[in-house]
Amino acid sequence: MSADEIEEKLKTALPQLGNLSAVVKFDLGDDGQWLVDSRLSAPSLSSEDGDADCTILISADNLAKLLDGDLDPMLAYTLGKIKIQGSMGVAMKLVSAIG
Repeated sequence: MSADEIEEKLKTALPQLGNLSAVVKFDLGDDGQWLVDSRLSAPSLSSEDGDADCTILISADNLAKLLDGDLDPMLAYTLGKIKIQGSMGVAMKLVSAIG
C-alpha cells in the first residue's frame, strides 16, 4: 500500500476521530508515520514527527485493513499486529471511533 493510499484512508477517517481530543501517531515503520491532531474542532493530518498522547505501531497494510473494517483492533492487538505506546485511554477511544 502506497503512502498516498494510506493518506487518503486516514483523511477519510478524520471526521470519526474528531472526538478523541488527543494527538495520535500512527508509526508505520519504514513506511513513515502519520500524526492525527484532534484537539481542535477539526482534526488535522500530518506526516510530520511530533509528540503524541498515543502512538500506534502498525504496518501500512494492517492500518489499511483496520481503517477498512477488515481487521478487528482488539484481535490485532492480542496477536501483536498492533502495539501501543502512551495512553491506553486514547487507544480505547480510537477503537471506539473507528469501530
